Amino acid sequence: MAHAGSKPPTNTAGTAHNNSPIMPNGKASVVAPKLSDDNHVELEEINPSGHDFSPEDDIMQLARMGDIQGVEKLYDSGKFDASYSDAEGITPLHWAAINNRYALCQFLLKAGADVNKKGGESVATPAMWAAQRCHYYTVNLLLQHGADPLITDVQGYNILHLATFESSILSVTLLLHQNIDVDIPDSHGHTCLMWAAYKGYPAHVDLFLRWGANVHATDETGFTALHWALVKGSPGCIQKLIEYGSDRFAETADGRSPDTLAAEMKTERMWQKALKESGYTEDAKQKTLEFPMSSYLMKDKRGFMSKFFFLWPFLILWVMVMVSSHMVVFAGIPLALFAGYALQWVAMQVMEYAPSDMRHIHKTPWLAGIFAATLFWVGLRWLTTILPGTFSTYPISNIAFGVFYSLCGYFYFCTMFYEPGFVPKLGGLTQQKAVIDELLELWKFDEQNFCVPCMVRMPLRSKHCKRCNRCVAKHDHHCPWVNNCIGINNHRHFFLYLINLEAGILVLVRLTIGYFESIQETGDPECNILGEGLCRVVNSDPYTLVLVIWATLQLTWVTMLMFVQFVQISRALTTYENMRGAHHSQGKASEAITSALTTGAGSWSGAQVGGAGMGPDPALPPTHAPGHHHHHKAGCLAQWKKILGIDTFVDTALDAYGGNKNRPRQARNPFSNGCIGNCKDFWCDPAPIFGKRENGSAMLGGQSVDYTSMYESPRLAMRRRGGGEAYEAVAAEDTV
Repeated sequence: MAHAGSKPPTNTAGTAHNNSPIMPNGKASVVAPKLSDDNHVELEEINPSGHDFSPEDDIMQLARMGDIQGVEKLYDSGKFDASYSDAEGITPLHWAAINNRYALCQFLLKAGADVNKKGGESVATPAMWAAQRCHYYTVNLLLQHGADPLITDVQGYNILHLATFESSILSVTLLLHQNIDVDIPDSHGHTCLMWAAYKGYPAHVDLFLRWGANVHATDETGFTALHWALVKGSPGCIQKLIEYGSDRFAETADGRSPDTLAAEMKTERMWQKALKESGYTEDAKQKTLEFPMSSYLMKDKRGFMSKFFFLWPFLILWVMVMVSSHMVVFAGIPLALFAGYALQWVAMQVMEYAPSDMRHIHKTPWLAGIFAATLFWVGLRWLTTILPGTFSTYPISNIAFGVFYSLCGYFYFCTMFYEPGFVPKLGGLTQQKAVIDELLELWKFDEQNFCVPCMVRMPLRSKHCKRCNRCVAKHDHHCPWVNNCIGINNHRHFFLYLINLEAGILVLVRLTIGYFESIQETGDPECNILGEGLCRVVNSDPYTLVLVIWATLQLTWVTMLMFVQFVQISRALTTYENMRGAHHSQGKASEAITSALTTGAGSWSGAQVGGAGMGPDPALPPTHAPGHHHHHKAGCLAQWKKILGIDTFVDTALDAYGGNKNRPRQARNPFSNGCIGNCKDFWCDPAPIFGKRENGSAMLGGQSVDYTSMYESPRLAMRRRGGGEAYEAVAAEDTV
């Protein structure tokens, strides 16, 4: 059997361990891991038993196929028993494990197969074979039946090393909860962290580091994980290691520092990018701000930077309005834009010293500061200028504006500062393992049901927000204008903020028109391009005019966002579900798998040695081998379309105008109770409007639910329960 395990990289120039190929890299050479063409384990077309059997007597072939009845027949005939292995030590359990034949593995284990039998060229156990194909359901089964996770193969790799070679984060998560030492080295001193860094898996690097992996550990020749990350050149891995305190000046046994190695491996650009993103200079030294009281202010760097990026737009907006309103239009607008750009440039220079997760403008409270500045300056101008000039003629409008303005500010800051509905994290490893075991038993241990960064089971309608770094219950979207996620706890506050903002702007426009009607005679009738009447209006109070025009521009995104929110609330959808279709097919796969496992039947059709090209197999549990996802970086225009909500508005409008009418709404969305029922659930929720709600609590179909712990799709059951309707939880409901 050609069970080709990955060879460890080694930093010995011109030599290779275990006959691994040499990879040329300019001035230096490192040994690349020996992998198949598709970066996975490769099996050859061979006769596993070494004997010529007829198809019905070839137990290895039957094991590949997962044919329980065929294997059982051979056992009953006495031709083979549970201890059978071929000349290389390979057992039927090896082949069943690597081909993900879960039901057959159960049968073989029950029959007495040796779960720790080593075999094949790599001298590995069945659990190791399964781990290299990311069959973690099968791996878990073998571990439950006594598979030793610390056994090593001929190259010194244990099961955690082998799982790390692949990109299945869930496999690694499962194994880490088996009390395997995260820093256990292979035969050449490479830890799993080093392997993840070399392979270029940022998520794995982050997981190992959060698990307590030693970032300073070295292999037999002095390479740290940072050195191996530079060999691969993954910016994400390099940055994570720097953030967790990796020594930026550590030298290998032959005196190569990370900077030297980056130059040799042609990864200098990635090295410099990671240093910059982490707040270091090109020579890997810490950047420091030099100004009076800088040491005092930078004690809490994150707090200082958050306040700075929130308050700096107050100055920018005031300067731009002042410049554009007090100069002729030909000079005022360009100079205002220049002043705004100059002040923003100052902010960008300060950003160089911000924490690594605040190195982009949309990751700071900048946009929230722009809106807060608009709210502040408009309110101040109304209070000092518009109100005194119009209260006698428009008292009701002024009172209305004061109410709308106050409510807008209140709900805005509630939306910003209230927790959106974070899913509670578990207390420790014991609870995490219990959740993982439960999900494995339910066949729901996947990325839709388990969040690796938070180590929690994800409730329905929740989503992990990378900005907040938490899972949010009934996640709607992350709003940069409030610098917070919109979730179950603050969604209604967010909507009330929009309503009061829209109403307040409309009333402000009415008051501003009345204000200029009363003072326009005081304005100079002469200007460059406008008529006498408009010149009087502009010249009478240009600051107020420019400021109100800027405020009125907010009607564009506010109106679009309100339309989207109205439609989604009436349909019981969140923005994430509306844009991604996340409400389709929840639990469908689990039901099919559970049903298939009860039969324990295998399929012969289209099967090939090694599992390649296999036809449908009803006994096949989920295979979570790594897929390839292509992420295209959005341009500036696309980013602003997303920030302003234009893409969501267009998609929602098109769907409302010509959506798929062939599919019943209830079938598409199990959370919908009709337009009226959905609106009642949202607006008649007994949670306080002026204050915090209990985390995750909400109404669904007129019943109280907790979105932080709702894991199964609800179905509206038409049954009498006190004359009303109630939601029933069902394990697997067809929602397509």
